[in-house]
Amino acid sequence: MAANYGPGLAVMGAGIGAGLVALGVGLGIGRIGGSAMEAIGRQPEASGKIQTAMLIVAALVEGAALFAVVVCLLIALKLQ
Repeated sequence: MAANYGPGLAVMGAGIGAGLVALGVGLGIGRIGGSAMEAIGRQPEASGKIQTAMLIVAALVEGAALFAVVVCLLIALKLQ
């Protein structure tokens, strides 16, 4: 009798995928913030525009990450 490990491996893969998404978002937002602070340090008079652009890009990254995590969790729930 063969064991069926497929659903368990799929759930594990979805969990690893969600973790990788979180790692990528953390690195991305950190890089966005660091670059924005460097830009503000070079041109303090443009800090308002730089902060606005930084927040918009960070929101887009968070939205894409939320979508990816939801897809991972839906796959995990469907295959469980």
